[in-house]
Amino acid sequence: MVDVYRLAFASLRGITRRLAQEILGRIGSEQNFFEASEQELTHRMSCRNSLFSVDYRRELLEKARRELDFMASNGIKSHYFADDDYPARLAECDDAPLLLYGLGSANLNSSHVVSIVGTRHATPYGLAFVDGIVKELSAKIPGLVVVSGLAYGIDVAAHKASMNYGVPTVGVLAHGLNTIYPASHRQVAADMVHRGGMLVTDYMSQTSMHKGNFLARNRIVAGLADCLIVAESAEKGGALVTANIASEYNRDVMALPGRSSDKYSRGCNKLIARNVAQLVECADDVIRCMRWTAVETEGEQQLLSLDLSPDESKVMGCLGESGEASLNGLCVKLGIPLNRLMPLLVDMEFKGLILTYPGGKYRLA
Repeated sequence: MVDVYRLAFASLRGITRRLAQEILGRIGSEQNFFEASEQELTHRMSCRNSLFSVDYRRELLEKARRELDFMASNGIKSHYFADDDYPARLAECDDAPLLLYGLGSANLNSSHVVSIVGTRHATPYGLAFVDGIVKELSAKIPGLVVVSGLAYGIDVAAHKASMNYGVPTVGVLAHGLNTIYPASHRQVAADMVHRGGMLVTDYMSQTSMHKGNFLARNRIVAGLADCLIVAESAEKGGALVTANIASEYNRDVMALPGRSSDKYSRGCNKLIARNVAQLVECADDVIRCMRWTAVETEGEQQLLSLDLSPDESKVMGCLGESGEASLNGLCVKLGIPLNRLMPLLVDMEFKGLILTYPGGKYRLA
């Protein structure tokens, strides 16, 4: 449970988990740190530091008292690094914040957590991908939580898709919980909280908004999840920063490929080319990459009872085994002549059995 001393301690300038553990190991507790004299702290820590200033520590305590009042008035919870409910995945990251403020009820330690990020200038291609992959994952993966940054474009699309398919979604903010940015996403943020999701931040409500905060929060987006998916990105942007951070955290990074001529696919293509990210086109790619166990969906159960022709059964079996295949690949593997296979695939697509993806690839619907 957080108290005024822990809250103030977590807001020390430049404080990290390692430094916090070192200080507490020598001082004993957060309360001792704030009640000790400057001379005692200097002696115990064997160094001088501006953090030990009496005036500075008094100021932090006063801010912490005001923040506790704000939290109590608005139902805000805290997740302190020394407590059991602190996100276990985030605790693995050296630069993780000591404390997270949270509004909502999502389980930050759920069994499967995926972060989805991308450009603010999302195209229909990227938006359709986000909706589709959240829909598929929600049906196949239990305990799913989706994390993003509540920004325009891909971020808010990930939050909306999660709510549409009954998945708790977590928005990581670059400011305190006294406001929502952008303001146009206030209703989305409220809906997220009401539908089992959460808003989290490492900033006090009294902290002024700063451009650098948005880059800093990317480490939380990356650290909270098992894997990170970049849906769309230009050659430069916050999504690429997040992808690189996730890679440094040893998280699996995936990216949606696109045409080289498309501005907002170039960043994803570059991540794939540099082996920072694996190519992802659907939920099954994520499941294979993460080695997760998918549950049998209702659609798969219904598929068993479909009245398929022998050729259709061959196609379904091949795609189920390989994940995807091209027209020529199917022709060679199945031994079905091209003039018979092409109309067969068109008919199967109309029946909703298979889908066509960029690059002339076929997958099971």
